[in-house]
Amino acid sequence: MDRDQWRVVLEAVKRAARQLAKSQPRERRPRFADWLIVAMYLWAVAHDRCQTWACDRRHYGGVFRPRGPLPSVSQFNRRVADERTRLVLQRVHRELGGDVTATALSYLDGKPLTVGVASKDPEAAKGHVMGGFAKGYKLHAWMSEDRRIPLWCVTPLNVGEAPVAELLVERVRELSGRSLTLADQNYDSSDLHKKLDARGGRLVVWPKGPEKLNERHPVTLRQMGPARRELVAAREQVPSLLRMVLRQRVNAEGVLGNLCGCGGGLTGLPPWVRRLRRVRRWVGGKIILYHAKLRVRAARKRAA
Repeated sequence: MDRDQWRVVLEAVKRAARQLAKSQPRERRPRFADWLIVAMYLWAVAHDRCQTWACDRRHYGGVFRPRGPLPSVSQFNRRVADERTRLVLQRVHRELGGDVTATALSYLDGKPLTVGVASKDPEAAKGHVMGGFAKGYKLHAWMSEDRRIPLWCVTPLNVGEAPVAELLVERVRELSGRSLTLADQNYDSSDLHKKLDARGGRLVVWPKGPEKLNERHPVTLRQMGPARRELVAAREQVPSLLRMVLRQRVNAEGVLGNLCGCGGGLTGLPPWVRRLRRVRRWVGGKIILYHAKLRVRAARKRAA
């Protein structure tokens, strides 16, 4: 891993652990600090290794070399599953991912995280993927114009994109009439259009259904809401403009490509990451590392 990237991660982990210690102090000081447990877990995530690998001192080098003894495998597994570890990871994500505010252009997209067909994971579900069906989970992401992923969620693969997007929209702090959210047709839901419209934003997708307004039943037009009626009218009257705007959605593919297409990125779920809580923790670790990489790139660009 890049030394500067790991420095950003480690400093954020230590700050988050200190903040948690002040807000929720422990009754008794643990043998291994919260920051060390989280740092060891992120080190394993960055190298696509299991938690047992992180407990072996031979797997640390000049970039990260913890002082003192390391926890045993059983101690480390218990601490990683502890609620305090989740809280520290959550604080690190908020610091590196930035504010949950809508930029001029935002993007909604999903990425399937499949497991093998023979997997016995009871929480993995069968769902539609490109070209057929598979079994696993799905990452739902709200992405900003500056390529951050401030909001995300992992669900079983059979959960639809639009209902999860509605929950993500509720957590966005600021929306305005100039804030557009681009997505594919899977997100073309009247409820999602109405929710974004109520908060002052607009969802831009290529609408499903008949191409002509007069081919729709009046009740259907009334129930879909004004925001989606405007989009359907734009598809009929200015289709070239709508296509030009939707071409910007390629940036969402670029964000997921950078998240997944680099060393230590979210290339898939390894065999030891099963059950929803472990998948969410693993994906969250990958997104933290991705945001640290963005920080380093921005700092180097400013320096140049």
